Amino acid sequence: MNDDEMIHCTESARQIERAIAIMHRLRAPGGCPWDAEQSHESLIPNLIEECYECIDAIREKDAAHLREELGDVLLQVLFHSELAEENAEENFDVEDVARGLCDKLVRRHPHVFGSATARDANAVLTRWDQIKRQESHSERKPYLHNCGKGLPELLRAAKLTSKAAKVGFDWESHSGVIDKVREELAEASDTLSLPDDDPRVAEELGDLLFTVVNLCRRRKVNPEEALHIANQKFLRRFNAMEQALSDADVTLQQADADQFDRAWNEVKVQERANRTIEQKS
Repeated sequence: MNDDEMIHCTESARQIERAIAIMHRLRAPGGCPWDAEQSHESLIPNLIEECYECIDAIREKDAAHLREELGDVLLQVLFHSELAEENAEENFDVEDVARGLCDKLVRRHPHVFGSATARDANAVLTRWDQIKRQESHSERKPYLHNCGKGLPELLRAAKLTSKAAKVGFDWESHSGVIDKVREELAEASDTLSLPDDDPRVAEELGDLLFTVVNLCRRRKVNPEEALHIANQKFLRRFNAMEQALSDADVTLQQADADQFDRAWNEVKVQERANRTIEQKS
């Protein structure tokens, strides 16, 4: 079956092949002008956006939306693979990508595909990390070499501290982290008299955030997810506060600090009351 025939293929087991054929056609002469102009670099925003939209579908527990967004993520993999196939210096295609993935999965799961054993998930992660360091010939490089590189900084902080904790570099108890949070908060408070552009302000606030991420890690809380929940709660309460002010014929621009406080506190009280009713029902 050639590419033109494959584009219209309906066989369930050949839809990846169909997607590859479509990608070939989009990039070929006479295909899509937009697709033809793209590069690895130009597609970076699309890759980031599609990943976050996929995450949103997971959080919303929307299966139909998730299926669509996973398709959009797959498109990014196919697109970058197509670009690499066209470039003689890169010289790989999506089959090479899949082969590399398969080989890696087999190598890094010797407790499944070999004779090794792993008693629990932590042992699996430790073994994975050991094999990864061996494969990258990084045994003699610093332990945290390239750890979390490319991640958003909040997630990188979690990854850095999680890996450091694997070799025992950690607090002995949760209370020790809380004490450190208080210490960093006090140091951040000491910068209040400094101008905003003083580098010590950002440094101390960064130390405070970093320590809170450590507390999240120790309590088995994903800091990104925790911040997402906090953002959603703020959005929900702000919208409700805006509605309460509107019911009183007050706009956000007209409201003063006291009106904001009263409306905000009323929203919190109502939320608690609704939560109590839900728990009893």
